[in-house]
Amino acid sequence: MTSIPKDTRATIIPCLRYRDAPAAIAWLCDTLGFSEILVVPNDDGTIAHAQLGYGNGMIMLSSIFDTEFGRLMAHPSETGMRVTQCSYLVVNDADAVHARAVEAGAVIEMPLQDEDYGGRGFTCRDPEGNLWSIGTYDPW
Repeated sequence: MTSIPKDTRATIIPCLRYRDAPAAIAWLCDTLGFSEILVVPNDDGTIAHAQLGYGNGMIMLSSIFDTEFGRLMAHPSETGMRVTQCSYLVVNDADAVHARAVEAGAVIEMPLQDEDYGGRGFTCRDPEGNLWSIGTYDPW
């Protein structure tokens, strides 16, 4: 059992890699509603590290690099678009986010629907194939 207070910001932070991290940051902010907290660009335009916030949660991301940590992760394009995890984003209005995602060209993998367990949501891929489940269901 952890002793971290319940009102602490998120203690699990997904980390993602992108071939075009600047474009991914723009898409995640414009389409899903993230905000830039910190973006550390390299001289060549790649992203060394970025932190994007949403509510009291965060994701971290970078460009793809051939580093010790980078070699531990696969990009969806390297695995036939199969992934081993999906990030879930709790939103107030799943219909509005779905409309923005469709307009931004997201591949919708599971349609917008009312869920048996409560809430309304959908599952899509960002432009590089990372899987996002988005909905109003709040498990807390």
